[in-house]
Amino acid sequence: MSSDKNRVLIFDTTLRDGEQCPGATMTFEEKLEIADFLDEMGVDIIEAGFPIASEGDFEAVNAIAKRVKRATVAGLARAINADIDRAGEAVKAAQRGRIHTFVSTSPIHLAHQMRKSEAEVLDIIAATVARARNLVEDIEWSAMDATRTPIEYLCRCVETAIRAGATTINLPDTVGYATPDEYRDMFRAVRARVPDSDKAIFSVHCHDDLGLAVANSLGGLEGGARQIECTINGIGERAGNAALEEIVMAIKTRGDVLPYETGIDNRMLTRASKLVSAATSFPVQYNKAIVGRNAFAHESGIHQDGMLKNTQTYEIMTPESVGVSKTSLVMGKHSGRNAFRDKLKQLGYEISDNQLEDAFVRFKALADRKKHIYDEDIEALVDENIATREDRVKVLNLLVVAGTNGPQSAVLTLDIDGQHHTRQATGNGPVDATFNAIQQMIPHQAKLELYQVHAVTEGTDAQAEVSVRLADTEGKLVTGRAADPDTLVASAKAYIVALNKLTSARGAGDPRLHAHHGAA
Repeated sequence: MSSDKNRVLIFDTTLRDGEQCPGATMTFEEKLEIADFLDEMGVDIIEAGFPIASEGDFEAVNAIAKRVKRATVAGLARAINADIDRAGEAVKAAQRGRIHTFVSTSPIHLAHQMRKSEAEVLDIIAATVARARNLVEDIEWSAMDATRTPIEYLCRCVETAIRAGATTINLPDTVGYATPDEYRDMFRAVRARVPDSDKAIFSVHCHDDLGLAVANSLGGLEGGARQIECTINGIGERAGNAALEEIVMAIKTRGDVLPYETGIDNRMLTRASKLVSAATSFPVQYNKAIVGRNAFAHESGIHQDGMLKNTQTYEIMTPESVGVSKTSLVMGKHSGRNAFRDKLKQLGYEISDNQLEDAFVRFKALADRKKHIYDEDIEALVDENIATREDRVKVLNLLVVAGTNGPQSAVLTLDIDGQHHTRQATGNGPVDATFNAIQQMIPHQAKLELYQVHAVTEGTDAQAEVSVRLADTEGKLVTGRAADPDTLVASAKAYIVALNKLTSARGAGDPRLHAHHGAA
C-alpha cells in the first residue's frame, strides 16, 4: 500500500469492462497495443480481461501479463473456484499479478441473481478470497451492487474479505445509482466500522447511468478511497464507466479542492482516446470533456476575442496538457509529406512510415476531390486507415446505377485475401444493391442492426461517415465505420469493416462467415 496518503492509483478496465460494451470487442493484437500504451502512460493496474470467459480472453490476459513492464496486471474472476484458478493461471507470469474477484451483496442481487442467503455469501467470500490469496499475494475483492447494500451487511462482507487476505476492497456503484455525497459517506462509514480497514486500499468503480460516474468517483476519494477504476473514453456496460481522462484532469486542474496526484502522463490522453476509439469503432462525441473534438474549440465571437487576449479567459487547461496542439495547419492538395506528418502529430497520431504513406496517398486523393480539408477529414481518413490495415477484405471499386426507374444496381469489386472478385447485384435502392453484392461474395448470416450516415464536415463536398452494426447468429454485435466523399463507397467500406471484425472474431475458417472464392 502506498505510503503517500494523497497518491491515487489508476485502475484501467478498458480491456475488461470497456470491452463488455456491446459492439466494442477488440482483437488480440488491439488489446496488446492498448495495454502497452496504458503501461507507458503510467496506469497503475491494467485489468486485462475475464480469463474464464473464453480461450481468447485467457490468452490476451496471459500475453499482457508477460509483456507489461510497470503496471500490475489483473484478471477478473467470479466467486467460483474455476474462475479464480483460471485468473491465477493467466496472471502468474506478470511481474505484479492481481486476482480481482467479486460477488453480489445487495438484497435484490442475493434474491434474484445469487439466490443465496447473507450467511452463505459470507462463507463464499471467505473461501474464494482465501483460495485466490494462495495463488497470488495481490487480491482485490469487490462487492457487486455495493451502493444498494445495507451498510451493516456491507461492513460484514468487507471485514470477511480483509480477514481472508484481500489487499484492495472495491465498493462499486454497479448500476450508477449513487450520488456523490452518498458514495462518499458509504466509504467513510465502512472504513470507520470495519476492523483493520487500514490494511487494505479502498477502490471506487462507478457507472454512468445517471451521468454521475466521475463525480461519484471523486466523492469516493473524499471518503478515503485511493484507487479509481475507470476506462478510456468512459466506455463500458450500458452508459459506460467513469472516464479516465476526466478523472486525471479533474485532479490535475483542481488541486485546490482535490489534493491528490496520479502517475498518469496526461500529455498522452488524446492519443489514448484515439487508439481506443479506432480499436472499438466507437466515435468520441464532439463535446466530450478533455478529448472531444470541440474540447478546445471556440466559435463564439466573444470567446474568440477573449482567447486572443488571454487564453485563460475561456480555457481552464491547455490543449498541450492533454496532447493536443493549438497550432493548426491548413491542409490541401499542395501540402507535402512533412506537413502531413506534422499535422498528424498535432492531432495526436503516431503511425509507421508505411501507414503514413498509405494515409498520405488517400489524403492526396481526397484533396483533389474536396476544396477544403478540415482536421476532422484527416482524422476520419487516418482512423479508417488504421482500423483496416490488416483486414482480409477491402473495397477496390464500386459502380452504382440509381434513379427513379428501379431496380437499382451495383457492381462491386473486392480484394479478398489478395484476390480480386467482382459481382453485380440489384436491390431496393443503391445501398441495398451494394450490400447484396457483398452478400454474394461473402455469404453470411449476419443481420444489419444499424445503418447510420452523417457528414464529417460542412458543405456539399463533405465526407460521409457511415456506421454499420451487424449481429451474428449468436447475437454478437460489431460496428464498422468508414468515411468517404461518396456515401455509397463509405457504406460499402463500413459494411466490410464490420464483416472483417466478425471474421476475425470467429476465425477465417468458420463456415458461418466466409469469403466465396468463385469465379470473378
